[in-house]
Amino acid sequence: MGTATKGTAGMGGEKILDIRGLRVDFDTNDGPVHAVRGIDLEVAPGETVAIVGESGSGKSQTMMAIMGLLAANGRASGSAKYRGQEMVGLPERRLNRIRGEKITMIFQEPMTSLDPLYRIGRQIAEPLIHHRGLSAKAARARAIELLELVGIPNPKQRIDAYPHEMSGGQRQRVMIAMALANDPDVLIADEPTTALDVTIQAQILTLIAELQKKLGMAIVFITHDLGIVKRFADRVYVMRAGEVVESGATKTLFASPQHPYTRMLLAAEPTGRKAPAPERAPVLLEGRDVEVVFGGRGGWFGGATDAIRAVDGVSVTLRQGQTIGVVGESGSGKSTLGRALLRLLPSEGAVRFGGRDISAADKQAMRPLRRQMQLVFQDPFGSLSPRMTVGQIVTEGLKVHEPQLPARERERRAVEALKEVGLEPAMRNRYPHEFSGGQRQRIAIARALILKPRVVVLDEPTSALDRSVQKQIVELLRDLQKTHDLSYLFISHDLAVVRAMADHIIVMRQGRIVEEGPTEAIFDHPREPYTKALMAAAIDGKAFRQTA
Repeated sequence: MGTATKGTAGMGGEKILDIRGLRVDFDTNDGPVHAVRGIDLEVAPGETVAIVGESGSGKSQTMMAIMGLLAANGRASGSAKYRGQEMVGLPERRLNRIRGEKITMIFQEPMTSLDPLYRIGRQIAEPLIHHRGLSAKAARARAIELLELVGIPNPKQRIDAYPHEMSGGQRQRVMIAMALANDPDVLIADEPTTALDVTIQAQILTLIAELQKKLGMAIVFITHDLGIVKRFADRVYVMRAGEVVESGATKTLFASPQHPYTRMLLAAEPTGRKAPAPERAPVLLEGRDVEVVFGGRGGWFGGATDAIRAVDGVSVTLRQGQTIGVVGESGSGKSTLGRALLRLLPSEGAVRFGGRDISAADKQAMRPLRRQMQLVFQDPFGSLSPRMTVGQIVTEGLKVHEPQLPARERERRAVEALKEVGLEPAMRNRYPHEFSGGQRQRIAIARALILKPRVVVLDEPTSALDRSVQKQIVELLRDLQKTHDLSYLFISHDLAVVRAMADHIIVMRQGRIVEEGPTEAIFDHPREPYTKALMAAAIDGKAFRQTA
């Protein structure tokens, strides 16, 4: 994927971004946290620079600092210049003239960046109205063009959808549309493909590359997916614990990595296979002919939206100790199915849990069952209260389901849960915004598992994690499943992770099951053309990482 102008910043040429000695620090209850420790970084016009590293390495905080978007307890020091203009410490009014028009950002967690009260068309139109002075009608027309550009199906209808009515991948594409609306000079893409399946990933990356070539914009690409970096970036900075440990031209760094940490990142891959659950294991969760329909009401400017059948007559049987992987492209109905089975969305059809029909169960009837049926969300930041400490978040369910439990016992269980997901117990005194995306996902897993559930719906639980941490989380989830005889509905677009986690796979497309069967049979002998395309993409991706 070429760019309009190959950058020369790394060789002392023109710089569109010039970062020197940048530090980012957070004040916490446990003392200061040094998220970024005096790094230097350069980007040339038209160049694509990737910043890679594990969760918590400081990748995102580096860019948040130059955009003036740090949390209230964060502070940046050092220098970050855009075309010679210092941005660190720049007053808000002057900063607003640059960000949103000259420098835009695609955020890692779109659900927290999209306003849940406004339709997506209005949210895409706002920067066009503000920065370009377009009329509402012209902005709406441009918003439809942008939705079509980023691959949203039926954009004229979907423009009036709310964020919660879209899949994670579709929300991410809406964020990309917003970022590209004003033809920016610099595009900061913070994990822009984490919520996307392998086929859509390629489309989005091709789209961004084509727009880069057309507009000549520079791209700063923050990611944990090194396969994407090799295809997409001109130069790479590798970060660990707030420092740059290695940098250089992409081809050179991948061919001959010098730092042991870089070599570890290149070698990481989830491994192992899950043994199938016994055939006679009891059925815990069952859905028959489940249907979920969205839309069919008035839209923006009085327009009408068509009804969207997100889940269309799907049947699922989950047994004790089993893991069913649910795969398919963004918008296929994977997440909606999971929520419908947990009775978190209105649906038609029959749903049974533990032999009990819960199809018509109201909120009160479902409450005692909730601790046995937990959900780990795709977007952890959107589900973690910013006003609560991690300890309070993790033990929130205990207060609901075991209100008589002494505070000391809740504290002990929180410590135990955090240790199980690989977090230090002292972290329970910190707040969600002080953590990386991957760390927040582990907090969300701890919150679900502290209640010792029987069934856990895992909705893209590793999408925000780098490969090395993905491997750890997969092993953790398998160990927990074995220890507690848990049943998982594992929803993911990452087929390498699904293969390591699931013993049975359901392939969904446009709300329906197109194929299902044992994991190895689906991967090795897929029958349907759509499944074959998904598996081929997974094999290509794996081969790419192995040769990287």
